[in-house]
Amino acid sequence: MKTISLLGGMSWESTTTYYELINEVIKEQLGGFHSARCILFSVDFDEIEICQSQGKWEECGEILLEAAKSLENAGADFILICTNTMHKVVKQIQAGIHIPILHIADATADELINNHIKKIALLGTKYTMTQDFYKSKLVERGIEVMIPEYCEIERINDIIFNELCMGNVTKESKQEVLHIMDSLSKKGAEGVILGCTELGLLIKQADTDVRVFDTTLIHATKGALYAIETK
Repeated sequence: MKTISLLGGMSWESTTTYYELINEVIKEQLGGFHSARCILFSVDFDEIEICQSQGKWEECGEILLEAAKSLENAGADFILICTNTMHKVVKQIQAGIHIPILHIADATADELINNHIKKIALLGTKYTMTQDFYKSKLVERGIEVMIPEYCEIERINDIIFNELCMGNVTKESKQEVLHIMDSLSKKGAEGVILGCTELGLLIKQADTDVRVFDTTLIHATKGALYAIETK
């Protein structure tokens, strides 16, 4: 079994979900008392969020690169960055280490293609929804990407940072996001990507008839299966 490394803490609430999901998949696949060989580096998200809000992405990358080097030196075989947004600096991180990073958007694109999805709606932080670092990975695979209206982007971003990252999950915000999802579905989206690892804390497939693609679940499962690949 390969040693999985989790570069998390952005926020820690969703990082715990990664750990749980990975071990559930390992147990399901291998049975018995099996659990994941896993190393966690949890950063101080406050430092990252300040850099994000000031547009200092290279500084974000430097912080995460140092964490990634620590994981590599600790014996990790590959890295999962437990956040969608910080994949904006994945090239900067990958250039400074020798072990692979499993990209969350690549894993999501694989899942969409396996489900024959051609047109998808993307929810996440305002950075993920409005910038190209994530969407381009899907477009390159022939998938059309829709995003919400500007005011909805701002509201989703507010829910993520000021509620979910603080561990605050409310029925009111759930209904708001479900309404946005329903609107995107009516405009032609064949499903919705929960493109922020915190959104899975708010929205479950059982909450809606719209097809939900939870990137935390997709990414964690990909990592667990990669760890036990024998090829």
